[in-house]
Amino acid sequence: MSGAVVRVDTTSPVPPYEQIRAQLAALITTGRLPEGERLPTVRQLAADLGLAAGTVARAYRELEAASLILTRRGAGTRVAPLPPGARRREAAELAEVTRDFVTWTRALGFGEGEVLEAVRRALQE
Repeated sequence: MSGAVVRVDTTSPVPPYEQIRAQLAALITTGRLPEGERLPTVRQLAADLGLAAGTVARAYRELEAASLILTRRGAGTRVAPLPPGARRREAAELAEVTRDFVTWTRALGFGEGEVLEAVRRALQE
């Protein structure tokens, strides 16, 4: 993966496979991972993230079911051509992830100002 970074927060209420799926889906639908880009093997990404291979395999299966990636024996896993309507889902996914993030930050006791400042800092990284 050309410079794209996937991160997993094991303290998040969002399951690790879903974090991986959502991040890769966002990278693909925004074009940061272009069509044909080779993804790491399940074992390699699992080792990089310190997770079980089954966790990454589930994320890859869901991405393949959404027609965002293709896995072929001998050719590995690659970014598929974007299916029609893929960009429209991006806004819905952003809204869903944002709701999860807000729920999580509220559960941790952070106020609106603290959350907004943390988001601003993260966007500047």
